[in-house]
Amino acid sequence: MTSARELRELNDEDLRNRERDLGDQLFRLRIQKAMGQLDTPVKLREVRRDLARVKTVLRQRTAPAGRS
Repeated sequence: MTSARELRELNDEDLRNRERDLGDQLFRLRIQKAMGQLDTPVKLREVRRDLARVKTVLRQRTAPAGRS
């Protein structure tokens, strides 16, 4: 699990790479869950939340200064 503070220290390119990797990982975990092969269901939640954190940090950087 990655904290938002750690994510804010990364540059935009690293965040976009992390977003892509987490999206791929989430896809694979969903497939495993559908096939009944998911070992740890908690991993699915952690990846989903990490992806949301990355998207939030990226969105905060692209938002206009007056809006948050």
